[in-house]
Amino acid sequence: MVFCLIALCSLLAVPLLLHPEPTPEPTPTREPSAVQSAITNAINFLEKSRDPDALLLLDVVYRRFGIAEFADSLQRYDQVVVEGWREAALKRVFRRIADHDNQLQPGDLEAVFIDIDLLTVPALYCDRMELPPNYTAMLDEAVRSGSYLLTHALLACIWIQENGCEIPLSNEAIENIYHATAALINEDPVVEDLEIEAAALLYLAGQGALVNHAFVERVIAVQNEDGGWLLSSDTPGDSNWHTTALALLLLLHVEYPSDSYPPMLAPPSP
Repeated sequence: MVFCLIALCSLLAVPLLLHPEPTPEPTPTREPSAVQSAITNAINFLEKSRDPDALLLLDVVYRRFGIAEFADSLQRYDQVVVEGWREAALKRVFRRIADHDNQLQPGDLEAVFIDIDLLTVPALYCDRMELPPNYTAMLDEAVRSGSYLLTHALLACIWIQENGCEIPLSNEAIENIYHATAALINEDPVVEDLEIEAAALLYLAGQGALVNHAFVERVIAVQNEDGGWLLSSDTPGDSNWHTTALALLLLLHVEYPSDSYPPMLAPPSP
């Protein structure tokens, strides 16, 4: 059609007026959000970590959110443990977070004796071995104790559920754990490691609605220039891998909400 019109105009000696298409306006570059910037800075900080516990959490970050910088976290974990980590037996026990088929060596479970580990390791292996007879009482006592025992009671419930085992608590007791964990997050401008852990675990449990967004904003506000977080935002020192890895998990859940995520524990090999 365009060719025919041009030919006709030529025959009639009528100049054809061409109107060029207007140049489209360039798409404005969108500045990254505060959450995105905090995530990027935290990733940059954690890329350098060689702490084995950090690497297990970063493997969770990779499997749940596809953060490519942490794709080799399990390989790096194995490397640092083989290099002579002072608690190699305990590290082999918790390796199951990143490898469902993880094999223990004789005596490895004897390295589990701290109260928090005694609470979480049975949950981590509940599909291989029965929970202790007094496990319900252990969970109840952890909830009453509060602090990190409370958050690890929540973590144990997450792992029991992901392993397909029955949580030895009533629905009412589980709801109490959720709300007691949320109550650990106060309105004080000082941000503590325990609060960040509580918020991250609530998101991991699918209870992110219990975390006030004002707390998320405070977490972002106290991030250090190196991309990490302090154990307590009002105590000078170096950025801490534990606080930083949990803050990253928290912010990734906030930035990428979903009705379902890959489990925290690595699935069985296909």
